[in-house]
Amino acid sequence: MVNIRCCITNRLQCLRLARCCRITDKGLCDVAKKLPQLEELDISISNLTKDSLEVIGRCCPLLKSLKFNMESYGRAHIEGNEEAFAIAETMPGLHHLQLFGNKLTNDGLLAILDGCPQLESLDLRQCFNVMLRGSLSKRCSEQIKDLRIPYNSTDEYPCEAEIDYGSLDEDYPSRFSDMDSLSDDHYEFSGGSDFEFDDFNDFWKF
Repeated sequence: MVNIRCCITNRLQCLRLARCCRITDKGLCDVAKKLPQLEELDISISNLTKDSLEVIGRCCPLLKSLKFNMESYGRAHIEGNEEAFAIAETMPGLHHLQLFGNKLTNDGLLAILDGCPQLESLDLRQCFNVMLRGSLSKRCSEQIKDLRIPYNSTDEYPCEAEIDYGSLDEDYPSRFSDMDSLSDDHYEFSGGSDFEFDDFNDFWKF
């Protein structure tokens, strides 16, 4: 792999972090401050929290696409809207959002709908604390062009996922299309890399 110091600039538009569990909030927050042109961010399977999302939202005003995905957990579990509120409060320009396996509830979803008025596609697969009924279901249908709900198929999801289709609600439509292709100016980190990520920001000193 090419040395990161040589290939990353503050013109970076797309960044993907896959299974990089050793990246810390501090490391990513330090990096986010150097990426004002970032438009697409994919964080899949990590230990990052709302702290990173808040800094990313403030430091990357051009961000249009965010994937913040967790491990599949099967059924509803402990609830938490911290990440959803951080997104809603700091990322008003989002067009595409994927929150696979997130623990947000209807309150978090409402906050996102209010705070991200330009949102076109929303992926809530395996977010089993979200209950789309009544007015909330209607609002999602009216506001979001491409929607995936908790029990939609995970066949094309790149990380392992298990789902109980016995609980599929037939009232939920499946209307999610592929997101726009990634920008030419992008970079990808994988958990299988030879790099040590404990001090992630050390690799971004330019």
